[in-house]
Amino acid sequence: MTALLHRSVQTNGIQKHVAELGQGPLVLLCHGFPESWYSWRHQLEALSAAGYRVVAPDMRGYGQTDRPSSVERYALLHHVADMVGLLDALEETRAVIAGHDWGAVVAWQAGRLRPDRFRAVVGLSVPYVPRGSQPPTKSMPRTDKAEFYMLYFQSAGVAEVELERDVRHTIRCLLYSASGDACSDADLAQRRAFGMVPHGAGLLTGTPVPATLPKWLCEADVDYYTGEFARTGFVGGLNWYRSMDLTWELMAPFSNLPVTVPALYIAGELDAVLAFRGMPQLVANLKNFVPYLRETVVLPGCGHWTQQERPHEVNEAMIAFLHGLPQGT
Repeated sequence: MTALLHRSVQTNGIQKHVAELGQGPLVLLCHGFPESWYSWRHQLEALSAAGYRVVAPDMRGYGQTDRPSSVERYALLHHVADMVGLLDALEETRAVIAGHDWGAVVAWQAGRLRPDRFRAVVGLSVPYVPRGSQPPTKSMPRTDKAEFYMLYFQSAGVAEVELERDVRHTIRCLLYSASGDACSDADLAQRRAFGMVPHGAGLLTGTPVPATLPKWLCEADVDYYTGEFARTGFVGGLNWYRSMDLTWELMAPFSNLPVTVPALYIAGELDAVLAFRGMPQLVANLKNFVPYLRETVVLPGCGHWTQQERPHEVNEAMIAFLHGLPQGT
């Protein structure tokens, strides 16, 4: 990783930190919550060695990228505009865009809204999700005893206090609890309860803490994430969740517009996202919304942190997909 170029570029009115490696057709890598460019460390090396210019930014609100204070500046159209502006800053006309978790949401929408700039999409963990009939927070599960974690995230300052109390503990808990290592076959039915936060408690309440880290995660990785979030806090990432209903309003003009570029979807078999309400049916019928979907890859034993838990398999699938795209477009 010593050959990585780190720099800051101006895009869509903010300064964005990027990590860059390699030469060739451009591939953008967009991370999710609570991560950074660092979550793509294995792909930066593998994709650049395969002949691509690979750029992994700290997304808006994260790491060394600007963190606007207003929630309204975290709507999805801002993130897509950041990626378009990043192409301009890199002096590139087109790119393949890949994303994990929230980064996947950005990647799908970038390919859908700007196929002239993003020639293909790779989505990890989160599939393309069409716009629903009501604001997202209105359809999230809640009971007398608990609420979905995205609802818990809505109140400014609440989740920040919990997550920032002991950042290292938070990072270890979140990375482990959502991984395949924390879930066996016998636990599959329990995934449906993932993410429900008891009233009066917090997201980390009852979350397992590993005595030793799983083999895909080392203390140096935890150190990096801990250092970043200890410095920045979690508010930038949480603002992505707090702008979901605003995004729903702003995306109304684009309802029923399919993703018309070639696409690849990769998910972990044990990713709790696949157990969210309606998700199995959506994944099974993804081609209805992404007609040029080339392949859906489900990785056995893998949890939510797809490209970190299974770097070799993800790299293989991404490189095969990239090599199969038309050249010169």
